[in-house]
Amino acid sequence: MSQASGRHFLQIPGPTNVPDQVLRAISSPTIDHRGPDFAELTHQLLDAIKPVFGTAGPVMIYPSSGTGAWEAALVNTLSPGDRVLCFETGQFATLWQEMARSLGLQVDFVPGDGRHGVDPGLVAEKLAADTARSIKAVCVVHNETSTGVTSRLPEIRQAIDTTGHSALLLVDAISSLGSADYRHDEWGVDVTVAGSQKGLMLPPGLGFNAISDKALEASRTAGLPRSYWDWKPIIEANQRGSFPYTPATNLLYGLREALRMLDAEGLPAVFARHARHARAARAAVRGWGLEVMCLDEREHSGSVTAVLVPQDQDADKIRQIILERFDMSLGAGLGKFTGRIFRIGHLGHFNDLTLAGTLAGVQMGLQLAGLDIDPGGVDAALDVLRSE
Repeated sequence: MSQASGRHFLQIPGPTNVPDQVLRAISSPTIDHRGPDFAELTHQLLDAIKPVFGTAGPVMIYPSSGTGAWEAALVNTLSPGDRVLCFETGQFATLWQEMARSLGLQVDFVPGDGRHGVDPGLVAEKLAADTARSIKAVCVVHNETSTGVTSRLPEIRQAIDTTGHSALLLVDAISSLGSADYRHDEWGVDVTVAGSQKGLMLPPGLGFNAISDKALEASRTAGLPRSYWDWKPIIEANQRGSFPYTPATNLLYGLREALRMLDAEGLPAVFARHARHARAARAAVRGWGLEVMCLDEREHSGSVTAVLVPQDQDADKIRQIILERFDMSLGAGLGKFTGRIFRIGHLGHFNDLTLAGTLAGVQMGLQLAGLDIDPGGVDAALDVLRSE
């Protein structure tokens, strides 16, 4: 592809566009990670990150991807042979349960269609049937990036509580943190897994675990091998303003700026902005006469909209046309939805005009691909943006 003028539209659901002020912060000179200035930075970050998770408890910050944070959640709380209950909501839920199996855990994987979130009734049913209390953890992907479906965590927590089951609740919030309302403490989550490259508006490279008192207690007897991921030395080092390994210093500069930006806008306003853009994106999809992947109105993602294309179309070819003609990247279908869907990311550093341009590019690409769509899709989205 020849060099294009203008900026590239990166409209995948992560990694997301990094704001200029975050890039500038990352470019600051590196400092001594064992000196007093770094200790001050660490204490600032550990305090500032807690409201985003909705927790008063500790948050681990790893130099890692979200996948590393998945592993940290499992190895700090579970022992070889423990049973975990997982639900198929899309590709990332599938990958997480595969990791659990590879670590020597027994996984009950409840199948799903990818168009619905976790059914709280099924959670209650599975746990009620576990009279031996052999299930040690329930693993849920809050916002399934691959399908644009958000599971209803408060109802899942209630389902666990009604059974009186002692299972831990482990939640992947990688593509919801900083984009959607999230309440680690209030919703009784034991470990929240997150990454830097989505709602936190950073490049990839930081993984997070927010942990409850119950999870911390479980970590004292958990038997899965752990060293790099071990919470204990991290908590001890963090109290001194340091880490037990070389931290990603410059990404931490960026994190400080990103947290400042979220605080300045206000988290309720951030969440409302994402929800509004998601409604506009869905209005465009339906205006074109296409299907949104998510089928439950209570479970639409605020950060990504997955679009199901007609059976006789290849979503990847549509994405290719849009990339080549308009220099815009859209998310691919993953796993069993490869070629069946494309995904529009609308999270992080994002505004009305960015969404309008994105949807205009999608509409033109659909037309160039030969789909018989209603050209009023973009107008439907603009109506939402004008009226809300």
